[in-house]
Amino acid sequence: MDLYETLKTVATVVEPPLRSQVDAAVGDDYTALHTNSMGEALRAVRERPVAAVFVSPRCVRRDELPRVAALVDGFPGVSTVAVVSGHDRNSSERLLELGAFGIRRMVDITAYDGWRYLRELLSHPSSPTAARIFNSLIPAMGQPTEDCRTLFEALVRLAPEVATVKEFTRRLNISQSTFISRFHRTNMPSPKRYLVGIRLLYAAAFLELPGLSLTDVAYRLQYSSPQSFGRHLRTVLGKTAGEFRARYPFKVAMDEFLERLIVPFRHEFGTFHPLDKGVGYLGQTRRSRGRDDHPPLFAGRAVC
Repeated sequence: MDLYETLKTVATVVEPPLRSQVDAAVGDDYTALHTNSMGEALRAVRERPVAAVFVSPRCVRRDELPRVAALVDGFPGVSTVAVVSGHDRNSSERLLELGAFGIRRMVDITAYDGWRYLRELLSHPSSPTAARIFNSLIPAMGQPTEDCRTLFEALVRLAPEVATVKEFTRRLNISQSTFISRFHRTNMPSPKRYLVGIRLLYAAAFLELPGLSLTDVAYRLQYSSPQSFGRHLRTVLGKTAGEFRARYPFKVAMDEFLERLIVPFRHEFGTFHPLDKGVGYLGQTRRSRGRDDHPPLFAGRAVC
């Protein structure tokens, strides 16, 4: 996988003849997951990060319309789009029903620019949760070096599927020991703390979605089981998953992450080159600032 690439998925409930055209429309940047029913599409969204769901009115039965509402209401960050490939009476009636059950976007692929418009809906480079993190993180970093910014962009994109620094450095094709030592020599928090912190941000964001259970969140973050997710939270925070959900909504978790791990190190970010492939770069060494007071969320032990 390329340094800046994350797997992005589009789920579909469309006619089989359209599937190859959807594959061509989403290009190499996305993987199209073709399903046969709204139930399968909803299951896919629960089990993995999905950028959008394309729904053909011709493929949705009337008894599946409640699942359409469950998808739209339960996963507001997922773009659900009605894809119209014909204008017969039944399709038109079902399109109106899809609108009544929450779908607000429609693309007529029979129109001249229909497929182009469908591609434009996928033009945002990150998931909605990643975008929420980026929108707060990047301004808070001040004036980071280019590869420092690149590092944090990679951390945010890969954190849901990468649980250890070893795996993260493998994805970046850099030496784990060299990578860790660059943080140590600048007296910055360890890369493990940043990775664990960003994964906690994803957990907080996912747990706000009404359509996701604790089990769904555990599997989305690549834990082997909900029990493993719970043990991790208890080890890192001394809290159960339920306590974490109640105490740390996304905004609270994001604010604390910035306060503890980002804002105090703005100066270091401006001279830090964590991805430098050269030899001997140490960054600017500064004395420790005495921030070992172990705040409750982002300064405890970073156990992956």
